[in-house]
Order: sequence, then structure tokens, then C-alpha cells
Amino acid sequence: MLLLTTLLIIGACKKKRDDNDNEDSGDTAPVKTRFVPKGDEGTISGVVKYDGAAPTPKRIDMGQDANCASAAGDKFTDDLVVTDGKLDNVYVYLQGGSVDKFSYAPPSDPVVLDQKGCRYDPHIVALQVNQTLRVTNSDPTTHNVHPSPKSNAEWNQSQPPSAAPIDKKFTRKETLIPVKCNQHPWMKAQIGVLDHPFFAVSKKDGTYTIKGVPPGTYTVVFWHETLGEQKQSVTVAAKETKTADLTYKGSAAFIPSSLKVEAALVLP
Repeated sequence: MLLLTTLLIIGACKKKRDDNDNEDSGDTAPVKTRFVPKGDEGTISGVVKYDGAAPTPKRIDMGQDANCASAAGDKFTDDLVVTDGKLDNVYVYLQGGSVDKFSYAPPSDPVVLDQKGCRYDPHIVALQVNQTLRVTNSDPTTHNVHPSPKSNAEWNQSQPPSAAPIDKKFTRKETLIPVKCNQHPWMKAQIGVLDHPFFAVSKKDGTYTIKGVPPGTYTVVFWHETLGEQKQSVTVAAKETKTADLTYKGSAAFIPSSLKVEAALVLP
């Protein structure tokens, strides 16, 4: 009798799990078709400008670490870099159109975030979901790499000089993830993670380019960590190269409320 009762309980539990699995499967989002280029893709490119007097960069005090203080390279904050009216480090990406219709395989090559001169290089890192982020340390001092995502797993890892690279992946899209070094409070970067490849980061001359864009209408999102976010609509025809420029007003500067402001050691 005991054996029979046990078997009946196990059978009932299995049926309940099966029923729950069937119910859950109905709520699961449909699997998207993998994107395959057709040869009629276009390009969106442009220049991001800054209208106003260029802000004066603040000098960073690296005196707490002699290796950092003596390192080559500039020692100024890089959260707002303007050169000849052009804006560096603007994260540009697409929304809508074919972006949401397909799935996209992540590139096999890693995106490298180096620590050089006690600074993160690059300041804005852009990659896809499940693409490898490879963190390297080119400095003769120990760093402590600490991204603080909201949707992905947080991690905090020390990296001594000449240590092996730290390879990590983000399994969910998230824009953007602040990164800091717990050893050196002035070291900051931002990581943009998307589930598609249609993104870019503006260069020192303000230029950016997004290639392989399927024909359609998109929202181009421009994100800057101190100037905020702006959007514009762009329609790309087959094999067309479309220009989408943007100008940030100097008086509109602000820090997005979604980002946590960390103290930095700076000198006027």
C-alpha cells in the first residue's frame, strides 16, 4: 500500500509539472528568425556636434598611486570631450524596423576594454548580447574591474599587472552599464549591450557609421552620459547611404537619472 501510494503521488506531481509546462509554453515569446543579409542593406552615418563653448576638462588627481601618476597620457576627465565643435563618445543605435523582427548571431571576435595609463580605453564600449567582453590590463598596477548592471549579473574582479584577460559575456541587452575601478575612483567607462549589431560610437571628429542596415524606417538613438538622449527618425532605402547628423546644445547638459553618480578625484 505504501509503494502504491508513493507511485500515485509521483504520477500526480509529474502530470502537474507537464500541465504547467504546457501553460508556460503558450506564454513564451515566439522565436525570431535569424537575420540573413539580402544584399540590399544600406548605411546610416553622420556627425554629432556640440553647439556652445567647449567645456574645460578637469584635471584628475592620480597621486594615490605612483604608477598612475607617472603614467603617460593625459590626466583629464573624459565624460564630455569636444574637439572643434565635434562630440566624442556618443553611443548611437537603432530601434524599430527590422531590428525587432529578427535575431542576430553575436560576433565571434571579442570587444576589448583595456586599462592603460590608469584609464579605461575605450570610454564607451559597444557589443552584442553573448559577445565576449575581454578586459586587459596594460598598466604596471593592480586594477579592480567592477561593472554595475541592472539586468545582467554584477561582477567585481581584481586584475594585477600582466594578468590573463578577463572574459565575460552579458546575456541580456542593457544600455548602458557603468563600470568603475574600485582601486582608482576616477576610472569610469560605460558598456552598451544590444541584441542586434546596428550601433556605433562617435569618434573624436564626431563621426559614426552603422552599416548593413536593412531597408526600412528606424529611430536613431543618440546617447551621451552627461548630455542625455536624443532621437530622430530615419528611413533607409535599398542600398542607400543616409545621413543623420545631430547637434547637442551646450546649455542642455544634464546627467541622466538612471545613472549613479560616483565621486571622482579631480582638480580644477
